Amino acid sequence: MKTLFLSLLFGFWITSSFAQTQPKDFVLLKRGGNQKSQIRFYPGEMITYKSKKLGYFITDQIVKLDTDYIYLTENILSPSDILELDVRHKDPRNRTLTNLTGLFLGAGSLLFAVDAVNSLYQTGELSISSGVATTSGILVGTGLALLPIRYKTFRQKGSNRIQIIIMRID
Repeated sequence: MKTLFLSLLFGFWITSSFAQTQPKDFVLLKRGGNQKSQIRFYPGEMITYKSKKLGYFITDQIVKLDTDYIYLTENILSPSDILELDVRHKDPRNRTLTNLTGLFLGAGSLLFAVDAVNSLYQTGELSISSGVATTSGILVGTGLALLPIRYKTFRQKGSNRIQIIIMRID
């Protein structure tokens, strides 16, 4: 029992000391002063960017961050060289829009299906009431209208800035 307690205590001590020594450097995409709209990229994550030198998007992995440069597996970038960043999978607002889209499409389809099953059960023949068909169509149409609405890229202009945040003590 005593050895189990000591090994658990030692494990917690090692884990906590390791967690404190991990670097917490990240690239911060900042839209104005609102903290909710900030997006972070950490070392080891994939980043898709368009630089001033190239006119197309490149996907690369962040290896290391310095005060002035972002070190990638294939390139070294300065934040001022980046024109746009692809944020389709990083922006939390896209998850909300995806969930709303699914909610509207699912609710419209479910309402239509429930009314069809209900009519089959009660009367023995398939019939959809006009009110349910209208409501179901509006829900499905809203879901389909929300499909293309997403935050796709982060452009560095105006109050939009790319910053490198170094949180380690050397």
